[in-house]
Amino acid sequence: MAVDESLQIEVAYATPDQQWLLVVNVPFGSTVEQAIQLSGIGERCPEIDLAEQSVGIFSQLVTLQTLVTDGDRIEIYRPLLVDPKAQRKERAQRQRNA
Repeated sequence: MAVDESLQIEVAYATPDQQWLLVVNVPFGSTVEQAIQLSGIGERCPEIDLAEQSVGIFSQLVTLQTLVTDGDRIEIYRPLLVDPKAQRKERAQRQRNA
């Protein structure tokens, strides 16, 4: 009996308007980058730029060269629009002035 040499993983991406969670079978030994490419998410969401965006597996940042394991959920993160520290500072200032 042959051993199944593929892994089932998920690729997740979200915009303010829509979320995608794609289930993909990838060959054993695939990297995060290869799994994202095999998922086809780039065709659905052409704004994704892996050279600029961070990726993670179950909320833990990883590199594109990280090997995936069966059951992994790869997440593609959108860049922050506002620095969280600056936003907290502005909110505190507004509350003091109110």
